[in-house]
Amino acid sequence: MTSPPQHDDIATYPPLAQQAVALARGLGFPLTRAEAPDGRPTCCLPGVGRLLAVLAAACPRGARIGEVGSGTGFGAAWIASAMPSDATLLTVELDDQRALAVQQLFASERRVEVVHGDANDVIPRAAPFDLLFVDGGIPVSDAVVDFVHVGAHIVVDDVTPTLRLSSASPFQTNDAKRALFFGSPRLQSIEVVLPDLENAAFLGTRVS
Repeated sequence: MTSPPQHDDIATYPPLAQQAVALARGLGFPLTRAEAPDGRPTCCLPGVGRLLAVLAAACPRGARIGEVGSGTGFGAAWIASAMPSDATLLTVELDDQRALAVQQLFASERRVEVVHGDANDVIPRAAPFDLLFVDGGIPVSDAVVDFVHVGAHIVVDDVTPTLRLSSASPFQTNDAKRALFFGSPRLQSIEVVLPDLENAAFLGTRVS
């Protein structure tokens, strides 16, 4: 029986995602939490990229996809590489240097629009989406649900798996992400634990 490829093997990434990794290295942008002990933003993990690709591939024809926090384009690269040929992706980045770099990364991809700006202003005006990846930049609250259609998906990452939380962890009772995904009656949600078993993402489908 053939084993699946290792999720952290860059050779298995889509070409655009490989370019985004090189871009991150060139800009000194952290790829993982371990590279950013000070809490700075990082690229989404490969497991999150693969999850986004699966969801993007399942989007309907003509889908509109949104991303909050382009970083160096890693998540956007996974989405763009898998979404339908007539789908579009809007990704928003507040940092001017990273926004310019990601605009150059996707310069030949007309389906991807990279906006330098505040997602709190851009995303509500562009909504609703068929898939929205919230990778920092806007508050995770019930208002986010309004940014997608009924039946559409919302994803957030940078989550510690519930089984990894100690009983004393403040995230057991005071976590905006958990409160939204597992407290809102408008979302049907699941925690997706990544292959490293140390990180997770929340995936929610708007039901009302």
